[in-house]
This record gives sequence, C-alpha cells and structure tokens, in this order.
Amino acid sequence: MERMPEEKTSSPSFEAGLAELERIVRELEKGDLPLEQSLALFENGMRLSAECKRQLEEAETRVEMLMKRGTEMIAVPFSPEKTGK
Repeated sequence: MERMPEEKTSSPSFEAGLAELERIVRELEKGDLPLEQSLALFENGMRLSAECKRQLEEAETRVEMLMKRGTEMIAVPFSPEKTGK
C-alpha cells in the first residue's frame, strides 16, 4: 500500500503564525482580559514565537546550503547586504 506524503498540519505557515502572534500581542496590550485568559494567550504566543523562530532558522539553513562556490556546496551565511538591494 502506497503512503501519502505527510502534511504539516500541526504548524501554521510562517506568515499565518506571525499574523496570529500579532493578534495575540494586540489582545494582551489592551489589558482588559481576565488573568487566566491572558496567561493562555501568552502561552500560545510563546509557542507561536518559538515555531516562527524555528521556521526562520530552517529557511536560513536552506539558504546557506544553496549558496555555492565553484563546484562545491559550501555553507555561506546569508547576508541581505550582499543581495544588491
């Protein structure tokens, strides 16, 4: 029996995670939520923050792996200044 490719349904896209994190921050900044609800939002925000950080680190690693010098694949740290923008 052939297996279907696994989908990553547990973690949102970076953009969706960041948008949700921004929404949580706005809610917490209002300061009118009960303590338990504030704590739950804070915990969710910390989880989203860690997931976004992980996704950024993975993207950075992929960029480093794709940077080539000659015929060898060499990890070169990504530097936005060198992109010509």
